[in-house]
Amino acid sequence: MNKTLIVIGIGCLMAGLLWPWLRNFPLGRLPGDIMVVRENFRFYFPLASSILISLVVTLFFWLFRK
Repeated sequence: MNKTLIVIGIGCLMAGLLWPWLRNFPLGRLPGDIMVVRENFRFYFPLASSILISLVVTLFFWLFRK
């Protein structure tokens, strides 16, 4: 549990330090993200972004589990 909390803390710290560059990353505007905009209605489902984040997090945990 301690190792997991340290890894999560380091990840949050890195995300905070890299935020000026991460803000410009096209996450949330990838091809495959579904957006429906109509009068009085907006639906947004970041499908491709969710899959990409899931793959990165899975790879991260797989690498650190060894």
